[in-house]
Amino acid sequence: MNVGQNKVMDLKEAISTFVKPGCHLSVGGFTINRNPMAAVYEIIRQRIDGIHLYVHSNGQATDELIGAGCISKLEIAYGGNGKFASTCIRFKKAVQEGTIQVEDYTNYQMTLRFLAGAMGLPFLPTRSSLGSDIINKWGFSREMRKESPQIPDDKLLEMKNPFTGWTDTEKVVLVPAITPDVTILHVQKADRSGNCRIEGLTFADAEQAKSARRLVVTCEELLDNDTLKTDSNQNQIPFIHVDAVVHVPNGAYPTACYNHYDYDPTYLHMYADHAKDDDKYKEYLNTYILEPQTHNALLDLMDAAQLEGIKADPRTGYAVNLDRS
Repeated sequence: MNVGQNKVMDLKEAISTFVKPGCHLSVGGFTINRNPMAAVYEIIRQRIDGIHLYVHSNGQATDELIGAGCISKLEIAYGGNGKFASTCIRFKKAVQEGTIQVEDYTNYQMTLRFLAGAMGLPFLPTRSSLGSDIINKWGFSREMRKESPQIPDDKLLEMKNPFTGWTDTEKVVLVPAITPDVTILHVQKADRSGNCRIEGLTFADAEQAKSARRLVVTCEELLDNDTLKTDSNQNQIPFIHVDAVVHVPNGAYPTACYNHYDYDPTYLHMYADHAKDDDKYKEYLNTYILEPQTHNALLDLMDAAQLEGIKADPRTGYAVNLDRS
């Protein structure tokens, strides 16, 4: 791979090129932090459906993809938007109505599953979930597993520690690797060849990036290739993993992007209100996602003072005096 290869793409092109109906997709971020929302909205606009989604502990991205009918299967640790929705609203409704199939894991297990995929291993051991029903409660049937080669034959397996003798009662849990067709992340900084720098908490994003066959990155700042050579130890994702770089300032909005902007309580309250009612949610989809043709067009619908109020303070990386109630 050419180190200097220019991987910059338009968002519409990147999504149509790499995200296909029925694909296995992973998205980064955590609850209402650094979700790749511009990319999520473009998936919805292109009406890509039948997606098998993998997330760590995601919020807004997961809920909107499910609400728009893009997701058929989901593997997840937690789906929630903090005080705005302790359990994501459209996610909860879809589970209750049986319109999606869901399999749940612990937070640590999901991280290990992405790490196993990144390491090229079929599984990794852990003690997480020993003694719990997570091991026994499956969301996917054995019949469905046989139909899809990307879904492991078993959800989780227990085994005894082989290094201390097979009669030992000490057990570990084996968690299967995740290798998505494509992962989508939003980062603060990326260069044209695909080197990426995440500021603040990284969550499981680096592992998700390296576990995928294809990686699409949206970024706040698009830099020349020499810029990230300074303090290169701060670059979590090297260019070798990246297939497309898309410059989308405010691309995590309405979720937060550390050092750039906070989450938008006004938007998230509005979303939660609409998500609770089917008719109002259809209105939301049309007004805020389907009718605007770009992420900038969505931002143009927001009040200027509302966007100004969530700008990050350069000292703390978060918005100061933001009314989070």
